[in-house]
Amino acid sequence: MNTEKVVFPNQSGQLLSGRLELPVNRHPHAYALFAHCFTCGNTLTAIRNISRELNLVGIAVLRLDFTGIGESEGDFVDTNFTTNVSDLLAAADWLAEHHASPALLVGHSLGGAAVLCAATRIQSTRAVVTIGAPFAPDHVSRHFAEQIEQIEREGSATVDIGGRPFRIARQFVEDLDNQRIEENIGTLGAALLIMHSPQDRTVNIDEAAKLYTAARHPKSFVSLDGADHLLTDAADSHYAGRVIAGWCGRYLPVPERSPLSSDHKVAVRLGAEGFTTEVMAGPHHLTADEPVSVGGNDFGPGPYELVSAGLGACTAMTIQMYARRKKWVVEEVQVHLNHKKDYATDMEASSDRPAKIDHFERVIMLKGDLTDDQKERLLQIADRCPVHRTLHETVEVTTVLKE
Repeated sequence: MNTEKVVFPNQSGQLLSGRLELPVNRHPHAYALFAHCFTCGNTLTAIRNISRELNLVGIAVLRLDFTGIGESEGDFVDTNFTTNVSDLLAAADWLAEHHASPALLVGHSLGGAAVLCAATRIQSTRAVVTIGAPFAPDHVSRHFAEQIEQIEREGSATVDIGGRPFRIARQFVEDLDNQRIEENIGTLGAALLIMHSPQDRTVNIDEAAKLYTAARHPKSFVSLDGADHLLTDAADSHYAGRVIAGWCGRYLPVPERSPLSSDHKVAVRLGAEGFTTEVMAGPHHLTADEPVSVGGNDFGPGPYELVSAGLGACTAMTIQMYARRKKWVVEEVQVHLNHKKDYATDMEASSDRPAKIDHFERVIMLKGDLTDDQKERLLQIADRCPVHRTLHETVEVTTVLKE
């Protein structure tokens, strides 16, 4: 991901902060707004994971902090649900001015209720996604139900939410009580995806049923079975992101990209930023990359991992070809590999400096009713796989520059 910090004013002139995450090596075909859950902020790991999955399909994501949250200016005590919706409208205006109007709105928990209200006022909206969202915004009052009387009596109170203190004012509670989002749902005018976990202990899944009933088609529901409310397990948030990316493809179609064509069997393409590389091998497409530690995005295997994968695949295929020809039953072949650079003394080198050699550690596992002699023979055959033999030969690479 290519992440940029952005700031823009809310309707009161205070500066809101956010992160705009752009796809690597491609122009976004759509922009999305992400509204975080109550008091969470845009840095929640689940939000970052979902944004990454959307980036992979070419969707840029602006995840903002509402007023008084994270790096955004303002006091939380002065905010309410209405200001959250206004912040989304300000973010949409900023995107429209600097990039393109958002076509996708994603909201988590109370942020889900907020995007449902904002969507009817953002004309560019074509798809809306809610994750663990309540049907009624005042559902959030359950977080501080014991302090409601104090808030009404004294005008405000400090409450503990997720281990952090927040000052809640009477106007916040009254604003929640006055919100009725069913009218917004009924006139949404965009496709709706409702995602919710049956095990959500913060917002009961019955809220999702109410949202679905109130919505018009096209509408969809996906169960995040086993997930908690905050999608704490990274596997849950990545799964949610992949589902959203696949679902919204019907409503935010990806324009055809100029194909990577070549008269060679393999071709690669890398843009001006990062190391995320498009690879075409015959009719097949895959992605190569480098780890984050060296400036990559870790969207795919690295070059040496691809070489190791080629050796492993060739080894498994060669073993099975031989076993089938001999009519030996090998139910499964597994090949596990590591690659590293080893220092070895090069006796022919003119320098006393040690030379590096490439070392591939290969572990083979065979599943089947095989004798010890058969296993030994198959290990010998593994050394005859074409890629193995290529790596042991003198390899010549010729390079030309093509205009």
